[in-house]
Amino acid sequence: MKRILTSLTAFVMLFANIAVAKNQLLPLEAFASIPDVSHVTMSPNGKLIASLVRLNTDKQQGAIINILDIDTRESIFPVQTDNEKFVILSMSWASDDLLLVEAKFPAVRYGTPTTETRIITYSVSKKKISNLLSRFGLKKFKWMPQIQSNIIDYLPNDEKHILLGINGLGNKPQYESVIQVNLNNGNVRFKQPAENNITDWVTDRQNRIRVGIYRKDTQYRIYEQADAHKDRRILWEFEAFEEDQVWPMGFAEDKDILYVQAYHEGYEAIFKVNLQDPKLTKELVFSKEFSDVNGSLIYSKLKKKVIGIDDGDESEYTFWDKEYIGLANGLNKALPDYRNYITQFSENERRYIVYSTNAKEAGIYFFGDRDAGQLLPIAYRYKQLSPDVLADTETLTYQARDGLGIQAFLTTPKGQEAKNLPTIIFPHGGPISYDSNSFDYWTQFFANRGYAVLRMNFRGSAGYGYDFMKAGLKNWGLDMQNDVEDGTRWLIERGTADPNKICIVGASYGGYAALMGVATTQDLYQCAVSVAGVTDIKYLVKSSRRYTNFEIVKKQIGDDYDALYERSPLSKAKDINVPVLLIHGDKDRVVRVQHSEDMFDELEDLNKPVEYIELENGDHYLSNNKHRINTFMAIEAFLQKNLL
Repeated sequence: MKRILTSLTAFVMLFANIAVAKNQLLPLEAFASIPDVSHVTMSPNGKLIASLVRLNTDKQQGAIINILDIDTRESIFPVQTDNEKFVILSMSWASDDLLLVEAKFPAVRYGTPTTETRIITYSVSKKKISNLLSRFGLKKFKWMPQIQSNIIDYLPNDEKHILLGINGLGNKPQYESVIQVNLNNGNVRFKQPAENNITDWVTDRQNRIRVGIYRKDTQYRIYEQADAHKDRRILWEFEAFEEDQVWPMGFAEDKDILYVQAYHEGYEAIFKVNLQDPKLTKELVFSKEFSDVNGSLIYSKLKKKVIGIDDGDESEYTFWDKEYIGLANGLNKALPDYRNYITQFSENERRYIVYSTNAKEAGIYFFGDRDAGQLLPIAYRYKQLSPDVLADTETLTYQARDGLGIQAFLTTPKGQEAKNLPTIIFPHGGPISYDSNSFDYWTQFFANRGYAVLRMNFRGSAGYGYDFMKAGLKNWGLDMQNDVEDGTRWLIERGTADPNKICIVGASYGGYAALMGVATTQDLYQCAVSVAGVTDIKYLVKSSRRYTNFEIVKKQIGDDYDALYERSPLSKAKDINVPVLLIHGDKDRVVRVQHSEDMFDELEDLNKPVEYIELENGDHYLSNNKHRINTFMAIEAFLQKNLL
């Protein structure tokens, strides 16, 4: 522990040296740039750490993979992208030598916009980049599969192969088969034939293909089999968005013990089920009071047992095993001012990666060595953002007009009294998503520019149990929208917000809520910003008809097209009388760019004050650094013009 504390003291001194003066206006790029470092992952032997690093030179912009040798401190940089042709989604180690890189890119199939995924591999010893699937292997497919990154099993006892779930094979190519992929040459071997309506497969710890997840329209079934090609039985049946749902998560070392996610007293929790039990009794393993539990299982190969789950943006570990809880508690004592999460262990569990964050800390990655007694900072997620100059965030609850409690997060500019402030109302996207009292680069940017920021988890948000989630189904523009309005009026009543200087800003669903806010409550907001926002719910639902989730979309959002259009900002453009800023990427595959184009045309035809910026080759997530910076520059200028 002494060596750990010595290392941390050096870290604190280092961080103190880069801290800047209080109340300093930070460069826009410090907030708006993509993270300096993300996707940190360690090789099984704990000797190599791969990460995705922002690339920012006069000649090149984008991201580059850095592979660091912990012992020699030498780095190699094998793969880079401009974040336009393709975007790196994740990285993982198949072995001590081979790094798997998942990437996405936009495409069009038969006139339908799609997102395609691929896996490329990098061999450290050979210094060689390859496609996961070889040309010879792809010849077995009836068409080029759209999604080529669904790893079913890493086969930890077989460094030469992985199992991949993929479409395009056999007599039922529209459904998912399982293939064994040779990591050396990219050739494939058929393991599990596709079955009608089975969209995913789960293996046990002995690498047998045991569980199939079936979906037809909005009906789900969970099938179990002894192995590939064996007879199947139905374990559970349920409808989408219903409380009796049971989702398989993975197996214990015992082939008969299956971990599942299901509702417990109205909140999602983790259970285990003995598949030999005729009643399939669910035994509670882990739950949280008044909140849902989500994530994927953490399995200790060393201990041969499931020890917790990983969740969050950086796959943070939450343990329920006492030994590992003790390790986590030790980290919290060493780093008391942060929320500390172990994100990965080496195979022998002597080395590990820690991600530390809080509302004002953008994120620090530490490398831990239990044998050496070291815990060393290795990277900052946003290196220009010092906690010393970032704003505090307060967790609050307000009452919606029908009495429902809505959790909210209020961030106010550093050094200013929280009274009569120019204010940003900032509803999240999703909408089955959530905000939290953690670092948010949008929020901190607004606060640094002098605005109070209110984020709220309106009904329909994730994490608050079944009833709260279901209250948002088919509710766009109704009570969900009222929750946002009620939060705004509550903030005015408590004296925090200047009622004459409020702008509503959002992205995706949040952009929809922003536009609906200025369309339905003309007296409340002075402007609105929509980034990749939905403007026509009818079109949103109808444009899903060529995708496999069409029935799910209709059950979530609705299929009364006349009513949906009436609850769309596009239908209410005539009622908008304040300045509007629209921003959208033309390669957005989540919310098509037509939403913002149509809204702009309608507002312009009505001589309404509107600005529109279309990001060439831009996606839904502002993955390209230039797009993100241009977006923030436009928003900053727009707010200065209309609020200050």
